[in-house]
Amino acid sequence: MQDDLNTRVCAAVDAAFDAQVAFLAELTAHPSTRGNEQSAQDFMARELAARGLAVDCWQIDVADIQHLPGFSPVLGPHEDAVNVVGTHRARSQTGRSLILNGHIDVVPEGPLDMWDSPPFEPRIQDGWLYGRGGGDMKAGLVSNLFALDALAACGLAPAADVFYQSVVEEECTGNGALACLVRGYTADAALIPEPFAETLVTAQLGVLWFQVHLKGLPKAPWTCGTARRLNRASKMAGCTGAAAAT
Repeated sequence: MQDDLNTRVCAAVDAAFDAQVAFLAELTAHPSTRGNEQSAQDFMARELAARGLAVDCWQIDVADIQHLPGFSPVLGPHEDAVNVVGTHRARSQTGRSLILNGHIDVVPEGPLDMWDSPPFEPRIQDGWLYGRGGGDMKAGLVSNLFALDALAACGLAPAADVFYQSVVEEECTGNGALACLVRGYTADAALIPEPFAETLVTAQLGVLWFQVHLKGLPKAPWTCGTARRLNRASKMAGCTGAAAAT
């Protein structure tokens, strides 16, 4: 019976694959770099609501999370940092609850002349979708959503609560997921489909924030020799090496 269920769900995923790719292309077209995620989050909120999920959108308040161990220093204004969560409430809690988490923010596109095509005009070539943020990690966000769609297409629903999270502030800090935790979104397990070579892992790299202060004598460039200037630069290089070895 379990094999039959797996077959049905996989068939539903395959049947919706073209729609999933089209959805991913539409989402990738939103230039959701840090501070510019609103249009993409509005899009996600509409799609979650259309699927009957209870949608929660809120602005991250740094004061709510800055005292927590997982908090990272904020690099810019947060007035435009909005998380979106869609909640499926099970009729009876017979299973285990799940968080489906992914980040909507993407890294900057960099020099446009280094792109073969505009970064926020997705194109499909040789079976690959090209566009900034398509892989990291809008494809993961979309796969989470279409996994729920596949269950619905089979006439099934999760037997416990599911919290679908589209968060901001991952590329810079990770504060978006932390803000979800503070807001009360907890579960028995969480799935974060980052593009890690299709490998299941239970942990990933972290971030170490630090500041280095070097003391020196302020002098105009023409008053000190090249060797002394290089010496100060080498001190900073030494700090970088020490940090890398930590």
